[in-house]
Amino acid sequence: MTITILAPAPAVPYHTTDVSDDEDHEDGGVDLEGDSSMRPAKRARRSSAKDLVTPGETVTDDPQWMRGHGTYIAPASTEIIATVAGTVQKTNKLLSVRPLRARYTPEIGDLVVGRIIEVQPKRWRVDVGAPHLAGLPLSAINLPGGILRKRTETDELQIRTFFSEGDLLVAEVQSLHQDGSATLHTRSLKYGKLRNGVFMSVSGTGGRGGVVRSRRQVWTIDTIRGGGKVDVILGVNGYIWISTHIEVEEGDTAITRIEESISSTVYSSQNDEISPETRREIARIRGVINLLVEEGLNVDEDMVMKAYEAATLVEEDDASENIVYLGGEMGKRVVLMLGGP
Repeated sequence: MTITILAPAPAVPYHTTDVSDDEDHEDGGVDLEGDSSMRPAKRARRSSAKDLVTPGETVTDDPQWMRGHGTYIAPASTEIIATVAGTVQKTNKLLSVRPLRARYTPEIGDLVVGRIIEVQPKRWRVDVGAPHLAGLPLSAINLPGGILRKRTETDELQIRTFFSEGDLLVAEVQSLHQDGSATLHTRSLKYGKLRNGVFMSVSGTGGRGGVVRSRRQVWTIDTIRGGGKVDVILGVNGYIWISTHIEVEEGDTAITRIEESISSTVYSSQNDEISPETRREIARIRGVINLLVEEGLNVDEDMVMKAYEAATLVEEDDASENIVYLGGEMGKRVVLMLGGP
């Protein structure tokens, strides 16, 4: 059997769209009239299939534009060429390509969920979905008893009693280094080892959809059907933790009593007993988040709550009981209730 190699078909050129005066004002007053070589004609947040560019594709050859992230200028020419697959972003005269999928880039103050990869003498190496492993120094955690003191050799010998390989934790980015790696800390009472829940990782942190930075990354959901309260932690690195809510006495959260509130149980790896009703609602919330990611929607507190409420309404309308799976027709009905296509 002979093999025939066909010549590649020419790429379909992008169609330019006339931009009205109103849209000119919305784009920051940039005059795009006469910019016929500029392929993406609308703003990136109105992106469609026509706004997507692939690596090596010429975005524009107009010299008035400056190159930004995700682009480069071809030698001896004015062509700005994309280096990643993504959507074109325009900021005044600056052109950049925002990748559809990318590794997490740490920023100071970010709340992240991570997994311990390596235990070193005075620190832990943590996977937070970034190009480099983050570091968690022994001096950046709260020791049992809450004693604010220097870490001794005894603490270094007991370092595995706090975190060991495979443990999950929620932390905050404290500082950044020149190579792009980050240093974490868990000094706040809302940070530390994670238990009694399920871990999930979602894509889309570099482009449309996925976890976005919002007002609150941690909140509690009052679930239905006797599921009780469920905590949701949305790490901006795309790692998510959904767990049963553990009540904490109000006095224990006071800063003046921090030495009384931190005990050895904070670093326990033993999960508590979780009722089947709570497990079902945790699975439902996980399915809701997966549905948002599949539809290319942002994952934040508002969208998760709206989607969860829509999922519960769809279940009530259905003749079956205890429906947790949100694929197929169930997922379409939830998306329609969210205002989707």
